Amino acid sequence: MTPRPSVDEAVGLLEGELRSARRALAGPGTEEAWLAFLRFGRRPFDVPDAPDADGLLFQYGTHSFDGPAMFTLDLARQFEVCDDDGDHDHYVQVHCELRYRPAPALEALGSFGSWFFHDSGDDLDAWARELTGRPAWTTVGALRPAGIRVYGEQV
Repeated sequence: MTPRPSVDEAVGLLEGELRSARRALAGPGTEEAWLAFLRFGRRPFDVPDAPDADGLLFQYGTHSFDGPAMFTLDLARQFEVCDDDGDHDHYVQVHCELRYRPAPALEALGSFGSWFFHDSGDDLDAWARELTGRPAWTTVGALRPAGIRVYGEQV
């Protein structure tokens, strides 16, 4: 059996999925980034055997975190990290942040967030279909992001 990658490898693995989604001379569009994120989301990682230790988050809204306001679609994976005694220590979140230039149609979407946890018994493909079936996906799914940022953070 192949060993599961560690949480420390997650950013590099997500970046690899995005690289494989790139089109010639252009970065991935929203749809390609979403599919790359889902491939990353299906990959099992070495996480504790605890409730909600491995989750996916789909969230969007208009924010100005580090500059002018941009509509941001944030695709994140959250991993629980335990200390040497097996107790919860912190979470690591790996983000694929797609940023779009401001537009009235995007601002009208407001904000939204939805979680999926691998141990919930829910189906990942059903969750993904539910999200891409939302009216907001019609607006965002066809757009090419102005920028994509991949990073990890401890929360």
